[in-house]
Amino acid sequence: MEYESIHNYYEKPVNEYVHAKLGAQKAPDRLADIACVALNHLPPRYIRYDVDMTFYLSPHEAHEMATKIATAVEKAITLVEQREAEHSKKTLS
Repeated sequence: MEYESIHNYYEKPVNEYVHAKLGAQKAPDRLADIACVALNHLPPRYIRYDVDMTFYLSPHEAHEMATKIATAVEKAITLVEQREAEHSKKTLS
């Protein structure tokens, strides 16, 4: 069995959203932190091929998933930035 093809569907669209929103503004480590936090707030959707997911989703489901991705990423940005600000205050004290 080919386990290498199994992945969480949300990984690619979350990374695309993060890079579209912040790509040139943030360090790669910060983008990865934001993507991880967002992915941890989304339900896992394991698939083998992205085309299968796209083919079987209704337009309503696709819109709902896009909304969930946007919400999760926006919350992750806020959380990561708040934690970085708190960390900066502690190191300056």
